[in-house]
Amino acid sequence: MPDTARAQDASPQPVAPVPALSAPSPIAPLDDPLGIDPLAPLDQLPGMEVDWPEGGDVPEWPGEFSVEDSLPPEGATADASDSANPDSVATSADDVRDGLAAAAAPLEDMPQVEGGDSEAATRRAERQAEREERRAERQALRALDNGDVRYRVVVTFVPSDDLNALDQGAFTERFRSLSTLERLSGDDANLAQVNRRARDDRDLLDNMLRVYGFYDGEVRNSVARIEGQDRVAMTFDITAGPLYTLSAVELAGLDAVGVDVPAMRAAFGVKTGDPANSDRIVAGRLAVLTRLLETGFAFAETGEPDLLIDHDLRSGALTLPVRPGGRYRFGGIVTGEDDLFGSRHLRRIARFDSGDIFQASEVDDLRRAILATGLVSTVTLTPVAATPPIGAELGTVDIAVATTAAPLRTIAGALGYGTGEGYRAEVSWEHRNFFPPEGLVRARAVGGTQEQLINLVYRRNNFMKRDRVLTAQVLASNINRNAFEARTFLVAGSLERQTNLIFQKKWTWSVGGELVLSDERDGRSRIVGGARRTFFIAALPTSLTYDGSDDLLDPSKGFRLGGRVSPEYSLQSGSQGYVRIQLDGSYYQPVSERIVMAGRMRLGSTIGAGRFDIAPSRRFYAGGGGSVRGYGFQRIGPRDANDDPIGGNGLAEFSLEARVRFGDFGVVPFFDAGNVYADSLPDLNGLRYGAGIGVRYYSSFGPLRIDVATPLNRQSGDSRIGVYISLGQAF
Repeated sequence: MPDTARAQDASPQPVAPVPALSAPSPIAPLDDPLGIDPLAPLDQLPGMEVDWPEGGDVPEWPGEFSVEDSLPPEGATADASDSANPDSVATSADDVRDGLAAAAAPLEDMPQVEGGDSEAATRRAERQAEREERRAERQALRALDNGDVRYRVVVTFVPSDDLNALDQGAFTERFRSLSTLERLSGDDANLAQVNRRARDDRDLLDNMLRVYGFYDGEVRNSVARIEGQDRVAMTFDITAGPLYTLSAVELAGLDAVGVDVPAMRAAFGVKTGDPANSDRIVAGRLAVLTRLLETGFAFAETGEPDLLIDHDLRSGALTLPVRPGGRYRFGGIVTGEDDLFGSRHLRRIARFDSGDIFQASEVDDLRRAILATGLVSTVTLTPVAATPPIGAELGTVDIAVATTAAPLRTIAGALGYGTGEGYRAEVSWEHRNFFPPEGLVRARAVGGTQEQLINLVYRRNNFMKRDRVLTAQVLASNINRNAFEARTFLVAGSLERQTNLIFQKKWTWSVGGELVLSDERDGRSRIVGGARRTFFIAALPTSLTYDGSDDLLDPSKGFRLGGRVSPEYSLQSGSQGYVRIQLDGSYYQPVSERIVMAGRMRLGSTIGAGRFDIAPSRRFYAGGGGSVRGYGFQRIGPRDANDDPIGGNGLAEFSLEARVRFGDFGVVPFFDAGNVYADSLPDLNGLRYGAGIGVRYYSSFGPLRIDVATPLNRQSGDSRIGVYISLGQAF
């Protein structure tokens, strides 16, 4: 049985009585003429100590069966003769020893059998041939013993009725994940070392059979050279034997006040007549403990399962000790003297209120929420009894929170390059608890070929309620792109529900406001020598997103759907009101263990104003690493006389890619399409197509993406190749 259960023999073997020992008779001392004291210690002789090897240190020679194994009946006697007289042919004495002939009888008693000598000689020759075959097998194994033996592990099952209850595939897969032979298969080893690994694996298989309820199982291992290959087969033949079942199941201690006994027995899930499967017993023990901890028993415990095996009846009696303790409600949250969090802020984060029935899952949820703040490196939550339960009245339990602060300041930098965007360098400094609790301040600066920016951000996480984030920022930027030039000053604020790597949320939303002062000029104004125009813009951006994918950075199944609506009011030689709308959707479908198909769609529309009445920075553009790959950044769509993009009021983009993964690396062939339109409604005409292939490195913090693409129906001025590097998948 595994450590989680204790197996005993219900039929104890009789123990022979120990004979009584009598006291020795006194012996009269003898005179010593030399005066030697027989009790005096002898001087130690130097240099005479010898460390003799233990018997277990000498491995058995591979190809020979271990002492616990028995040879097949047809080869056992031949091998015995071969070992006793390896270099001679079989004799009549060998036949007697091998059981092929009886000992010679007196001549007068021996019956006369016609042809007896000929038959004995034939059988003797057959046995000799078997000896020669076994000797050749051992020689073939020795020929491979060059210190780097390659082998293949083979597991076979002897068919039986009870074996139908065992999932042989899952059993074999589990064995291979624990196997010493499999784990060390890449290490150099001679045959003796390989044989030692095989003995370890045979013991493992014996233990696994008992875990699954086969207490009389038998495992035989053998080694033989694979014909035509320079490696050997390590074969394990498994005879599972009868399946033991449970004759009795008792959950001792469930008679405590408030315990729902039928629910606990149902949670345990193991009953009389079920197989004596240790995995199920361990899982049932955990289920009982979880059920108790989720129904108010804050200090519940379960003991080690006691499984008493009766080999005669091929059954086992199971007892699981349960100590529920009292039933409790949540009290308060108690913190230390550090300045990271206060009890009030932690009560805001917690999903439980004082007076709720205690649930261990709610405590664990609070622990993960504290870790998600990024302000702590370790956190420990300990239930502490405040008032004891009295009869049917529940007690109260406080949650004591102890934290270790993480580094609160971070300096970060990033370098990037994109075809059409040029080089970009970014540096930032942040303090994640500048205004406790969870008041972050970040300063960010960007310098690049086409963009320069200074940004100051204040953000308070868990603002007024769990998962809500309040953000305020001030930004000054200078952008000089082919599409437009803009010198912008922005003040913005938002309240949002964000997702993160620890708590990936289904629904996220954002509401906010922006005030923008921007001095801009598009390519059309540059051509005609038009002056720069100054725009005063007020906007109320709002977004709502549903995330049904399985991973935030590297999704492999599910879908995402999001929408953004931004009513805006612009003052520039008059007033202009309009609404910008954008819809995004993506879908992920695994087609095999290594391949995921992914698709993306984006539609955008500006309603209520002509495109030249809108600031160039507020128009739609397409092309680049996050859009249609192969084309330069913002290069798709209507262009002016200088072949520079001028943006539009309508947008349509589509992407399809196959993500093929090989361990920590992957390749991604992809196909993109998209265009920008002057009108608000995208008509899907004149789509631009790009195709290429990407490489992924799957690091611990997300996939690193390198994509190379080419435009399939490029326009004048478009490059033939686009290269894009970033963190995370393209969508």
